[in-house]
Amino acid sequence: MNMNIKMPDFDVKKFVKDAGSTLSRVVQLTEEKLGTSEKTEMDAHFEHLTERSDCTRTWTEKIVRDTEAALIPNPANRVEDYIFEKIEKQKSKRLSNLEYLGLDMIEGGGEFGQDGPYGSALIKVGQAEQKLGSNERDFIGSAGMCFIQPLKKFLEGEMKTITKEKGILESKRLDLDACKNRVRKARSMLGQQTAERDLRVAQSEFDRQAEITKLLLEGISTTQATHLRHLHAFVESQVRYYGQCNKIMNDLQRELASLGGPQPYVPVAGYEEDDELAGRLNSVDLSGNSGYKRARVLCSYDAKDGTELNLTSNEVIFVCECNPPNSDYMNGKQGLLKGLVPKAFLELLDD
Repeated sequence: MNMNIKMPDFDVKKFVKDAGSTLSRVVQLTEEKLGTSEKTEMDAHFEHLTERSDCTRTWTEKIVRDTEAALIPNPANRVEDYIFEKIEKQKSKRLSNLEYLGLDMIEGGGEFGQDGPYGSALIKVGQAEQKLGSNERDFIGSAGMCFIQPLKKFLEGEMKTITKEKGILESKRLDLDACKNRVRKARSMLGQQTAERDLRVAQSEFDRQAEITKLLLEGISTTQATHLRHLHAFVESQVRYYGQCNKIMNDLQRELASLGGPQPYVPVAGYEEDDELAGRLNSVDLSGNSGYKRARVLCSYDAKDGTELNLTSNEVIFVCECNPPNSDYMNGKQGLLKGLVPKAFLELLDD
């Protein structure tokens, strides 16, 4: 059986030329490392543009990597999955840690009895945790679309192009310096003319590539303005996310306070410094907390049993006299918690 197999075209001349160029560049680079050959240096402005480009790439890569780690600590998950879910408006096939927590709380509350105080509270907290998980999922998708994705596109597009063109420029620079060496080493008139012709061609190609690379490097400054807009969008998505979470938790506190009997709802100060906490409590209306006064904890105290509260140094709490009066203790209130607190550990702030 005769079979006509078409062999691929193979340009031997081009192969030999490319191999010769590669060998020439290796020789030139080796001589430069040994200090036996001169190297064409770029001007100071070009070097500055190159350094700024490298700095931009390095820090953008770090910012993208750190943002992904902050949004999704689990390396098995990917930001792109959350973006796809947000774009397609599809329900996620996997639950977040908060959603798992909420689901277990709801199921546990049902087992304990939703008519009981603990069971009903578990259900309400579980529902709030599920809302937090849903908000977290939306936030990750929004942050990925408005911040991470544009920065990745920049790295995979413009920065890759710049890196490629810089590599070509370096090859042209090696060709140029190799031609300069051949001109200096030419012995005959014919060899001198050939080397000079090659030098003119190499110089032209080098200048052209240097101009192309310079234009790309100068474009880095415009990309920073674009990245600034993406950064603002990222911050806005964070503000929206934490605002929603704050509302969910405040609503939950009110619901829990309504389940907890006679104790009124008091906003929890959160993670503020002591001075800021005292400042906020100074503005709290105590008209609904008849009989309560503010007191600063002088030093930390560990509760002896379930009837007492744990106290932290410099913490500000609400207190009132016991009924009947007790010479050693007062009734204390920390947010939704109530219990006995020793008078010796307190400094009253209200007359």
